[in-house]
Amino acid sequence: MSLSVSRRLAAVTAIAVAGLFASTAPAALAAPTAVAAAPTPPDIPVANVKAHLAQFQSIATANGGNRAHGRAGYKASVDYVKAKLDAAGFTTTLQTFTSSGATGYNLIADWPGGDPDSVLMSGSHLDSVSAGPGVNDNGSGSAAVLETALAVSRARLQPTKHLRFGWWGAEELGMVGSKYYVNNLPSAEKAKISGYLNFDMIGSPNPGYFVYDDDPTIEQTFKNYYAGLGIPTEIETEGDGRSDHAPFKSAGVPVGGLFSGADYTKTAAQAQKWGGTSGQAFDRCYHASCDTSANIDDTALDRNADAIAYAVWNLGAATPVPPGPSFENTTDVNIPDSPGAAVTSPITVSGVTGNAPATTKVDVNIVHTYRGDLVVDLVAPDGTVYNLHNRSGGSADNLVQTYTVNASGEVANGVWKLQVKDAAAQDTGYINSWKITF
Repeated sequence: MSLSVSRRLAAVTAIAVAGLFASTAPAALAAPTAVAAAPTPPDIPVANVKAHLAQFQSIATANGGNRAHGRAGYKASVDYVKAKLDAAGFTTTLQTFTSSGATGYNLIADWPGGDPDSVLMSGSHLDSVSAGPGVNDNGSGSAAVLETALAVSRARLQPTKHLRFGWWGAEELGMVGSKYYVNNLPSAEKAKISGYLNFDMIGSPNPGYFVYDDDPTIEQTFKNYYAGLGIPTEIETEGDGRSDHAPFKSAGVPVGGLFSGADYTKTAAQAQKWGGTSGQAFDRCYHASCDTSANIDDTALDRNADAIAYAVWNLGAATPVPPGPSFENTTDVNIPDSPGAAVTSPITVSGVTGNAPATTKVDVNIVHTYRGDLVVDLVAPDGTVYNLHNRSGGSADNLVQTYTVNASGEVANGVWKLQVKDAAAQDTGYINSWKITF
């Protein structure tokens, strides 16, 4: 998060970027191989978000301890995020500007498709202050926005609105990068942005749960998410005018976002409803060298990352991609009681181009008198084993379940097998049917 307006350091010197706004609706990717989008917003794995934070920490450590504007650590952070997005099928643009005598970078990523005249944009600043690595401020927002974008790709989402994501440079010098982006958008392009969502510090170690109150629809979307968790929220005031939503708001764009607190002190009432320590700052390492990978509350990071996906899916009016081709085996296969050998039920897949998707669906229907005895695996054509069920469920009967498998490393065509073993005595059953969907 930026210092207050009175402490901003430098104005921007514009450098034109040829072709940046030539197309707000990039050409669609080649049709993906039949991937089913999740019908509801996905759970964003906090482990994935933390893996990005670990990379930001490593980048800072290798580059003088920070990821600040004009320093090698910032450009390395941009390159890391850009590589992830390029590999996931986004159209990325690196926008340059000059501030304090150094080149700055904004990274813009567009997901193909959606209404080019109605753009939902999510963003965060990627730079740190020079004093430290900036893992909470603002690696946390940057990593969560990145992982949400990657979740869009994994789902091959086809939302009604066009989705755009941004990572801003030189925010700590007074929102320089986001101002440059907004100020250089033609008026017609600004009018197409239906909303901008900002995420600056969402993993504070003594966290609060603050929601921007600038736009009622966006605000209510985030409140609905937290109401579903039974977590009270408060209106965000600490960061008003101090983060990258401000230039968008000044340009008339509806804005909203989340915040977990900076150097303001948590009150006793806030500690009572959110936990943590009253009388201490939400982030005692704000703008300090101790803002490292140890300066993160995993629970707050997890909840806020999930809230970002919830907002993108709902405000983007996402519609699922139709399910891809399915292959089914309905032949009964008896499962011998332990200590019998594992049995398999094969399905031959053909006519599917390329690899299986990261969201391969496996529907299992097993009739059995004690599902806690069962070990169930999906075996790929090359013999790779993906465990689906490992003796869970206790004494309940039958196993009727849909699993999502990241089988993107496997060629789709070939013989796939459902492998089942009864690992304990006295109960029996059979594979009734199973289906794999690409």
